[in-house]
Amino acid sequence: MPRLIEQAPDDKAVDLDALVDWCESPAFDPSCEEGLAAAAPMLRALGRNRDFLADFAIAELKTRCAGQRQANPYSAQVMLLRPPRGKYVLRAAFWPAERDHVMRMSGPAPFLYHVPHDHGFDFLTIGYLGPGYGSDYYAYDGDVAGAAGEAVALRFVERSHLSQGRILLYRANRDIHAQLPPESLSVSLNILASAPDQGWRRQYRFDTARCTIAECMTVASAQLLLELAVGCDSGNAIDLAQDFAARHPADAMRRTAWDAIGTGLTGAARLAHWEAGARSSSPLIRLAGEGMLRTIHNG
Repeated sequence: MPRLIEQAPDDKAVDLDALVDWCESPAFDPSCEEGLAAAAPMLRALGRNRDFLADFAIAELKTRCAGQRQANPYSAQVMLLRPPRGKYVLRAAFWPAERDHVMRMSGPAPFLYHVPHDHGFDFLTIGYLGPGYGSDYYAYDGDVAGAAGEAVALRFVERSHLSQGRILLYRANRDIHAQLPPESLSVSLNILASAPDQGWRRQYRFDTARCTIAECMTVASAQLLLELAVGCDSGNAIDLAQDFAARHPADAMRRTAWDAIGTGLTGAARLAHWEAGARSSSPLIRLAGEGMLRTIHNG
């Protein structure tokens, strides 16, 4: 369950610039849970400002959303409130109800409704508008290799809503939620911690009925480039893949490299490759090797 940040007994309100100034100051250190939690009073104070978001949206519309088109890497569900500054991201997220037009047109998938997932980063969130999305909350210890089908000790915690003024701190690879559409359109404000290795942080979708990882939801661009290079049958790419499989610091890239090498092998060479994978010190490669060997022997 995300950490609930209790409400302070004051009625202070600030504008967006005041929050950004505070986040840019030495007082803010989102690299740890307590450092991120320290931003809660300022985020709550921005949440009390009932005009800033509408004013911000109108200003964006007057420029045909030039700022969003230039710096926003997210879907249309998210409005970036400031371009990323390195250590954090500040954004607003919109949560439509089932009867809203956008939901009737697109369905729930773009909003990850009913999809149990965690996050690869810590973030602080407050309900800003509306009754808030619901969540079925689960917890796990995050000590996983990250392979599809891997068993995970999930613990159901509760169902609750991100109501207006409620602040939660989500912990990376610990808190899981399956979000539910709100009763009416809702908006949340988020401060996301951005770590130097954020590109290699992993986010998972879970099968809560089977208590397993269903899939990894994040892929680094370098992984896709390596798969493309090896698929083009480049000798240099195979050399690079072999080096990455043995020495890359990210387990996800080592697994990608191992898979890419294996796709080009047949017969005894393919069998030997996956037998070596099953003996690997890399948890992801070992699980992949064991799974592939079962497929080979059963098929």
